[in-house]
Amino acid sequence: MVIIYCAPWVLPVSSSPIEEGAVAVDAERIVGIGARAEIVERFPDATAEHFDHSVILPGLVNAHTHLELTAMRGFLEKEEGDFFEWLKKLTEARLERMTPDDLQVSAAWGACEAARAGITCVGDSSDSGSTTMRAVREVGLRGVVFQESFGPDPRLAKDNLEKLQTKVSELRELETPLVKVGVSPHAPYTVSAPQLELIAEFATREKLPLMMHAAESAAEDQLMREGLGPFAEGLTKRGIEWRAPGTSTIEYLKQLGVLNTRPLLTHCIRVDEADIETMAEMNSRIAHCPKSNAKLGHGRAPLSRFIEKGIAVGLGSDSVASNNTCDILEETRFAALFSRAIENRRSSEHGMIDSQEALTLATLGGARSLSLESQVGELREGLQADLTVVSLKGTHQLPCYNPIDTVVFSSSGRDVILTVVAGKEVFRKGQVINVDEDRLRARMGEIAEKLAE
Repeated sequence: MVIIYCAPWVLPVSSSPIEEGAVAVDAERIVGIGARAEIVERFPDATAEHFDHSVILPGLVNAHTHLELTAMRGFLEKEEGDFFEWLKKLTEARLERMTPDDLQVSAAWGACEAARAGITCVGDSSDSGSTTMRAVREVGLRGVVFQESFGPDPRLAKDNLEKLQTKVSELRELETPLVKVGVSPHAPYTVSAPQLELIAEFATREKLPLMMHAAESAAEDQLMREGLGPFAEGLTKRGIEWRAPGTSTIEYLKQLGVLNTRPLLTHCIRVDEADIETMAEMNSRIAHCPKSNAKLGHGRAPLSRFIEKGIAVGLGSDSVASNNTCDILEETRFAALFSRAIENRRSSEHGMIDSQEALTLATLGGARSLSLESQVGELREGLQADLTVVSLKGTHQLPCYNPIDTVVFSSSGRDVILTVVAGKEVFRKGQVINVDEDRLRARMGEIAEKLAE
């Protein structure tokens, strides 16, 4: 049965806004989009629903997050001035204090937060991949769950690859049309060069998407170029030999074959013009996380240069341990404003990043970064019916002269009133439909008490 969603504005993203528009959905696909009167006439037997003072846009895409870490929201504030200690406390808490059920509850609560914020698709990096996959499936989101791999000791590279292969094999049993598996060698300071080469070969052979944290911090850059700093000292204490390649992280990944996989590289703050050229030439994609980058004091990535070079860029919240909210509309505003404040203008041809370009980053850009642009990211006939309805009734949104400006610069995930994934409603009228949020809320309280001890 066809359902028609109508609103004063429909924002397809890849085409002009439609005033008094409508989107027709049949099962999991969009079967019509256009003026309300035209769509209602085209589907006379359909059920139509009108959302007053609202806008319909494609489902938002969170290109990089860690849902299993949702329980650590606010847990690491004191360590934010020391990234090495921040990572150490996070890792110890996850491995030593949280049970598999804790991790699944944490991931499910994060998925609920995403659904409430109009996020229909996530690129999630997970150490406990199976718990996150189950959580994403349970809430009803779309996504790629990247199974993380760690191992800075080159002597253990083959063993660690075998562990990754076993986990991926198990995760493939949990795949659905909506939720797929990928691999994530965590970062250059947590995965040895031989292991990076092996994982890149594995990903290419098995046609698995690959995600990696890259060029994120000054400590990482110092490790790469000089073999010094806190990461180098940490490796030495563990008896692990590290030979600095004397290059940027991006060049290092190119040498090891990681860029041959067309990876999704998260952060990319510490990059120069040569690195940007390399990423563009190798068809790398980027998950831009401006709020997390700023909160941890890492700096800012040159977003405008990425866009100018034609690199596929999506927006990511990162974990709420380093951001505090999983809200891509808020991330969109931050991305645009940070770029304007620091980069000012790109070229006279382009000017500042405007609201249309920013909204594209949050939707179609995110889909491209996850190689899902043939399925989602825009409202277009034939694509999957992933859509979000944002109310424009708030005092913080009125008056509204331009709906795209209002969505990007005045709205947040708290203004979302409906989230639809593959034609199925997962959030409506303040309630996530597929899970018991009261049970999850109670369990999150228990986990927080455990972590706080």
